[in-house]
Amino acid sequence: MIEPEPAADRPPRDASGWLGLYLRGMVMGLAELVPGVSGGTIAFVTGIYDELINTLAGLKPTALLELRRGPSGLVRIWQAHNLTFLLVLGLGMVTSVVLLAQLLALALATFRPVVWGFFLGLIALSVWMLGRRLDRSSLMVAAPVGVLFGIALTLMEPFSGYQTLPVFFLAGAVAVSAWLLPAISGSFVLLTLGLYEPVIRSLASPGWDVLGVFLTGCVTGLLVFSKALAFALARWRSPLLALLTGFMIGASLALWPWQWQGALLDPAGYAAVSGESAYPGQTLIAAVGGAVVIWLLAKLEA
Repeated sequence: MIEPEPAADRPPRDASGWLGLYLRGMVMGLAELVPGVSGGTIAFVTGIYDELINTLAGLKPTALLELRRGPSGLVRIWQAHNLTFLLVLGLGMVTSVVLLAQLLALALATFRPVVWGFFLGLIALSVWMLGRRLDRSSLMVAAPVGVLFGIALTLMEPFSGYQTLPVFFLAGAVAVSAWLLPAISGSFVLLTLGLYEPVIRSLASPGWDVLGVFLTGCVTGLLVFSKALAFALARWRSPLLALLTGFMIGASLALWPWQWQGALLDPAGYAAVSGESAYPGQTLIAAVGGAVVIWLLAKLEA
């Protein structure tokens, strides 16, 4: 069973530690662009999950009263709330979204199976790294339930709600809550809600009305859900993580490289119905590469 490591008990980071945190942020940002991969998974298997949740849960609007003290109050807020950690992690995520979103879209359009293979390998090793740290009794009881929920969500047909600003606000709150869980992808939630493409379009060529409301929903969900999640982890940590580990296994069906219109195929079948190359060898190499990336990130000093 994993025990949380309070941020206050952590040794100070050196330059390599901050670089490692920035790189984690980049991979988390890239992961959240892909339906089926959770940034929370990356945070968990690379050792920063507890610090992330505890830091977010510790944010309180009342802390802004310290600003009355001037610069010294700002310094107190910054240090007390571990804001350098959030800034470096956030910069990594923003860098990834800005620099790699178009590249990822191009890759998906050109050799989709290879991209899915990379993320499937990444998630497969993540599941193993998560599961091996949990006690067997929790895994045997909670993980099968999570698998069933993951499969059920994967098989859901996307539905389109009214694309109004209040809907985008609620979608942001729900998606960021999913981002905090080491299992569920915020992008996958948006895909299920039928809002993935509108949000991506707003990011690619900023539609500030939609984007602003969506981000406001994200901030609201982040502040509220992080506190609830910290509470649940403090009391039911192992069963909750076992449930989410099972969920990752079930939801990984969404990342099968050779699927066409909801059907899971082998490479030959995919090539026959899609008229596109299945890239079997390249996809296998990409899957191994995804596993290696998550392994290397887990080895970095936090």
